[in-house]
Amino acid sequence: MRLALYQPDQPGNVGAILRLGACLGVPVDVVMPCGFPFSDRALKRAGMDYARLAAVTRHDSWDAFEASVAGRLALFTTAGATPLAAAAFEVGDVLLFGAESRGVPAEVHARAALRVRIPQAAGTRSLNLAVAAGIGLAEALRQTGLWPS
Repeated sequence: MRLALYQPDQPGNVGAILRLGACLGVPVDVVMPCGFPFSDRALKRAGMDYARLAAVTRHDSWDAFEASVAGRLALFTTAGATPLAAAAFEVGDVLLFGAESRGVPAEVHARAALRVRIPQAAGTRSLNLAVAAGIGLAEALRQTGLWPS
């Protein structure tokens, strides 16, 4: 299982997700470009000491990322047809999260085999990216028995 971020906008969210990946033993893919300078120095600042523990792969483009994907893409989106509680995750899934400000474009949305929506209270727009990644990853790990021991 992997986490993937499509052109993220906020370094703090990327840092939190790197920490999440490091703590739970899940690699993180970052599809460029980011909405901020994506340097080792910036990541170290955003991810604190966990950035060095995270398994991070940077991809120059969506095409480069897609060529490297071995598992099924499970896109987390407010436009997802499958509520989280009904989603069936698989061991090799790549949990994909879009940019904070705009999500993912239609062609990326269409590529996902599973489009998951995290249910929210009426009148709310969306969850913070790092919070959504934590919720989605926790459920996927629970279902697949991949929690670290």
